[in-house]
Amino acid sequence: MALCIQEPESKVVSTHALFAANLLNQGAEGQIDPAEAPKPPVGTELPGRPLRPSLVPPMQVPHRSPFTPEGLAALLHAICHIELNAINLALDAVWRFPDMPESFYRDWLRVADEEASHFTLLHELLQTLGHQYGDFPAHDGLWEMCVKTQNDITARMALVPRTLEARGLDATPLIQSRLKKVNSPAALRAVAVLDVILRDEIGHVAIGNRWYGWLCARQGLEPVAHYRALARLHNAPRLRPPYNLEARRSAGFTPKELDELQNSEPHQSR
Repeated sequence: MALCIQEPESKVVSTHALFAANLLNQGAEGQIDPAEAPKPPVGTELPGRPLRPSLVPPMQVPHRSPFTPEGLAALLHAICHIELNAINLALDAVWRFPDMPESFYRDWLRVADEEASHFTLLHELLQTLGHQYGDFPAHDGLWEMCVKTQNDITARMALVPRTLEARGLDATPLIQSRLKKVNSPAALRAVAVLDVILRDEIGHVAIGNRWYGWLCARQGLEPVAHYRALARLHNAPRLRPPYNLEARRSAGFTPKELDELQNSEPHQSR
């Protein structure tokens, strides 16, 4: 299964193939539900990923200025790492959580497919700077939250797409602003790539919002209050301004959620 593949480019190819096969089979009699995909063999590492990059705590990831060629490569590598993790996150949602509507699995296969395209765009740009994925250390924060929420689909939808991935909606315009100041051909190409990623990520966060709302409604939960409880329970990272409110609105955050985001600190660890 694609989730277990270690080599990034093979994972990308397998993810695209999985999505394409699902498109071809939609509506076909006897279609296999993606949730019934075989579980990885006992002892299989999840997710499958290469030996490099070395994974270190977030505070130990070196900060480099994008105004140097090495620093720009390190920045692109960091985003590349996020996109590879995002492939795994989407694929994990497909096979881990049974008994959801078929549209849930189609949504997350599409997300995985688009994340795979993002990885390719960034990796190709990184290679033009003389580097490969794995050349710089990275951290494992995204997958750590995936593990924390592995037994609670509502927590997964709350804290991965609509928390951790939504942070990318806030961060991307700031990164693009810095890259425009660098004003090198590679930096300006990165700005264009990030335009594509931001457009798609709004849709991915919207999928997380939609399924979180659906799950809360099914369980009779008040979404904002339950989100606060989940954020505390799982020690979700504290969100900080500035917020990309336009992108968050497009991704389906309600006025109540945006007001609370701006006026309180519900995600602060206790």
